[in-house]
Amino acid sequence: MTLLFKSKGAMILLMLNMFLAMAAFGLVVPVMPEYIKMLGLSGTIAGFLTAAFAVTQLFFSPFAGRFSDQYGRKKAIVFGMVVLAVSEAIFALGSSAIWLFISRFLGGLGIAFVAPAVMAFIADITTEQERAKGIGYISAAMSTGFLIGPGIGGFLAEYGTRVPFYAAAIGAGIAALITWLVLPEVNRVNNGDVKNDISTSNQGILRIIISSVKAPYFNALIVLLVLGFALSNFETVFGLYLDAKYNFNPKDIAVIMTIGAVVGVIIQLGILDLLVKKMGELKVIYLSLLVAGLSIMCIIIANSYWSLIFVTIIVFGACDLLRPAASSYLSKQAGSDQGYVAGLNSSYNSIGTILGSAAAGILYDVSIGLPYIIAGAILILCYFVLLVVDKYNPRAKNKTFEKIN
Repeated sequence: MTLLFKSKGAMILLMLNMFLAMAAFGLVVPVMPEYIKMLGLSGTIAGFLTAAFAVTQLFFSPFAGRFSDQYGRKKAIVFGMVVLAVSEAIFALGSSAIWLFISRFLGGLGIAFVAPAVMAFIADITTEQERAKGIGYISAAMSTGFLIGPGIGGFLAEYGTRVPFYAAAIGAGIAALITWLVLPEVNRVNNGDVKNDISTSNQGILRIIISSVKAPYFNALIVLLVLGFALSNFETVFGLYLDAKYNFNPKDIAVIMTIGAVVGVIIQLGILDLLVKKMGELKVIYLSLLVAGLSIMCIIIANSYWSLIFVTIIVFGACDLLRPAASSYLSKQAGSDQGYVAGLNSSYNSIGTILGSAAAGILYDVSIGLPYIIAGAILILCYFVLLVVDKYNPRAKNKTFEKIN
């Protein structure tokens, strides 16, 4: 609890920013059908709008991370929240597809600045012993915003199709103002023992990603990519799957998603720090990969309302442990390049989200259960590949996922 109020309550404010940023991503989901009718758009355009957000985040995250390293975390967070507020306002006022695309591109840009800066801020104000817990708090806020965002959007849409976006614009604007007035700027972490030649080069996004293959934390980035793929694969067609197989109504689907999300966050907040201290990041990552993969596959054999809720809780719980465990490892390896590595974290997650969202629709059209088979199989494959790599890595002292005390 002390960590929440550290640095004048910075943790609480950072969690608020991440919650609002991720909720803004999901607001569009329940109202998109109305926008399609209202503006005469096609389903293809709607899909591209969803991808636009993650694509922009992918391309700008490393540069945004470098910005926060050079000019300060606070400036990056405030700038990102202001851009996000403008994005939501444009979506609320938009009367054509081009304005909606501009809105989503700006939204991705806003999150690209906010997410790496927040993660780097956490690294700046926590000790290595506190790091996993701090990142767990932020990941919980992210997960909650991402999963509850569609529910908030659906509720506010009862008062008008555009109301969710006006509310998001106001919320992001207020958060930016409070952050500017209250959040303290902090001294950046400086660890001379950790060298990262990649971070000193000014390269294009593709070169940065290619160069990251040489980094000692590359496998952790792959874990985050696989997680982004699996989660987006799971969530993109979950409502369609439940409707097609069980004829569930929106309320039934919302209850399953909400219970799964809330309990998953409780699991993360309650046991992540304990597990990392007892087992180390390595074993937490391995365990979470295996449990997440098996539980996602179990979606297709769950045959009742309560079994679906139970499986969904396990999926979200495992994923909510996996993300912060891998992010904590990355942070400990980043040294003075916290913003840059946090940007890579965001970029790899965005790649997974883009690929997963695109694949989910294609696989669903082949067979409604196929997205869950593929997502689970990829998580389990990642688990076994990492075991093999770790076992046969000749550099025993520099294993990709060695426990850091």
